Amino acid sequence: MILLKAIILAGGRGKRLKPVTDYVPKPLVPIKNIPIIEWQIRYLKKFGVKEVIICTGYKTEMIENHLNMKNIGIKIKFSPEKFPLGTGGAIKKAGKMIKEKSFFVLNGDTITNIDLKKLQKKKNAIAAIELRTKYGILETNDDKILNFKEKKEIPDTWMNAGIYHLEKDILKELPNKGDIEKTVFPKYAKKGILNTVKFKNAKWYSVDSFKDMEECALEIEKIIK
Repeated sequence: MILLKAIILAGGRGKRLKPVTDYVPKPLVPIKNIPIIEWQIRYLKKFGVKEVIICTGYKTEMIENHLNMKNIGIKIKFSPEKFPLGTGGAIKKAGKMIKEKSFFVLNGDTITNIDLKKLQKKKNAIAAIELRTKYGILETNDDKILNFKEKKEIPDTWMNAGIYHLEKDILKELPNKGDIEKTVFPKYAKKGILNTVKFKNAKWYSVDSFKDMEECALEIEKIIK
């Protein structure tokens, strides 16, 4: 595996984790006493990533100060935003620090064991996982429940896992402000040059709420060893 750089999109305010995020930026919210951002860096290191560029916005100084005091064993740079640029604008700005042909992008609230080596085999690729329902599934006949199934994965229906392997050429297509998911990805899909790698049975959490934190805490030491 060619050693790559990775961008972590960590500029959000984490409103659903208030009041904690009134005082601490979301990347520093702890899971099992370790901040989310540190779990993510451990994950990227596992796959040979040697340099991480962190896109920050909300409480940038706290994130920088925390990581600068740590000896994580990986080179860390920061791409601060004075105002929100969206995922596309953030990647475009941070991408100016990248000389390599390609790089990874990771959403700042994603905890997973998705195999980056497998993702790297395709250009401009989105990692996909099977869609999971948030609620129980009811099979009904009029007002009678015939079958009840607790929330589960929906076979053969795939969702964006928030992890990308992108070619550097994509940077010139990105908006200065706006989301890659609403601008370049639809355009690339129409051209037939947007790929996906499907990960069945992958462990994956998007830490958006206190319930997500609780569920992730039970598994995180198995996910990121």
